[in-house]
Amino acid sequence: MAVEYDLVVIGGGSAGLVAASAGAQLKARVALVEKHLLGGDCLHYGCVPSKSLIHAGQVAHHVRTGSQFGIYTSKPTIKFEEAINHVQNVIGIIQEHDSTERFEALGVDVFYGSGQFTDSKTFEVNGKQLKGRNFLISTGSRPAIPPIEGIKEAGFLTNEQVFSLKERPDSLAVIGAGPIGCELGQSFARLGAEVTIIASRDQIMPKEEPEAAAVVQKQLETEGIRILTKSRAKKVEVIDGKKHLYVGDQVIVVDEILLSTGRIPNVESLGLEAAGVEVGKAGIKVNEKLQTSVKHIYGAGDVIGGYQFTHVAGYEAAVVIQNALFLATKKADYRVIPWATFTEPELARVGLTEAQAKERYGDDVAVLKHEFKDVDRALAEAAGHGFAKFITRQNGEILGAHIVGPHAGELIHEVVLAMSYKMKIGALKSIIHIYPTLSEINAKTALQLTKQSYAQNDRLQNILRGFFSWRRSLA
Repeated sequence: MAVEYDLVVIGGGSAGLVAASAGAQLKARVALVEKHLLGGDCLHYGCVPSKSLIHAGQVAHHVRTGSQFGIYTSKPTIKFEEAINHVQNVIGIIQEHDSTERFEALGVDVFYGSGQFTDSKTFEVNGKQLKGRNFLISTGSRPAIPPIEGIKEAGFLTNEQVFSLKERPDSLAVIGAGPIGCELGQSFARLGAEVTIIASRDQIMPKEEPEAAAVVQKQLETEGIRILTKSRAKKVEVIDGKKHLYVGDQVIVVDEILLSTGRIPNVESLGLEAAGVEVGKAGIKVNEKLQTSVKHIYGAGDVIGGYQFTHVAGYEAAVVIQNALFLATKKADYRVIPWATFTEPELARVGLTEAQAKERYGDDVAVLKHEFKDVDRALAEAAGHGFAKFITRQNGEILGAHIVGPHAGELIHEVVLAMSYKMKIGALKSIIHIYPTLSEINAKTALQLTKQSYAQNDRLQNILRGFFSWRRSLA
């Protein structure tokens, strides 16, 4: 007789691992199906390797620029293969936490191989039928390949191959100027490659606040990275072993091409039609409870589109666990979703941009801004570039925050906490911040609303003038 599972998880990436682990620890009977390696894109081709390579690039950059602190060294010798070995070592260490043995020890039945639904209650893998009361589809996404003439024949890299390179290309064209393209472009440049980034929009990182993205773009260009905006590669051909990209009226000649042009949900070959699960352009369709068109089949992570971040996938998995194993009452709340791009300087964001806020709230919007050049700790570390920009309503309700500068990805969480618990901006200026720390920028930016309110309140200014005039008369 076939075993019936409380939850069958299809895909061992961030969402799948969180769901499988939590379900098993709650004593549910859980099956986990993975096509290749546990850990998914984040561990093997995304967050973990990219941040490891970014750090290697930062070390090389800091060695080169040590003279600003009176520290002089010879030009660093970069052994790219050893940098990649560092990346792979980090993956290996973290892989132990995502190992088959760990999940089996928790009580999860782990199955490797490609599979498909045969009906809404059965998922078949390697000839074995897994019956489930509930299913979670968390099969992730893969790189989108743009329709550029000759690109497949010429060859290219995506995030799935770039961290396995044994030799650094001397020249690299990055097609796509989103977070991945900018992070890897800067890293390769710092490790000695000549880099060109091709952006289809008029700015890099088009989802970000324009003036924040401009700070990052200026730094990339300062480091020698060539950035072409409003540009698209039309054709690629190989001539004498070099790849020639035809971009507008320019020809860019490079050793290698890195594609960073979006993601495609992995929905093929899952037999979703047999299960009755509906799929849209962005991926599997789900409701607020993350249920698909078949109520006992859920979706989470990149495969449903939306916010394609590891931390969001983990959050969605927690929503699924509550709804699938207990009562289906939990709705996913995307009101406060932070993210960061780990270039140097970092760029972090939560909530609305200034333009979005003004479109929604009109004149009831205050824009608060403070520069890192006015934060003592930033100056001490020669990192006085960038700013914090908070968007609020006039009553102090926080609508969004954008930080571009040192450790922005860490600093943003104070604002995330405030927004999550519906605190007003005054909470950030009222708490005591350690001096000297970069986090002072949050308090200093929050204080701008008080200053703006005072500057615009003539009656209050007159009252205060009268009060201090009276006090002086008593002296």
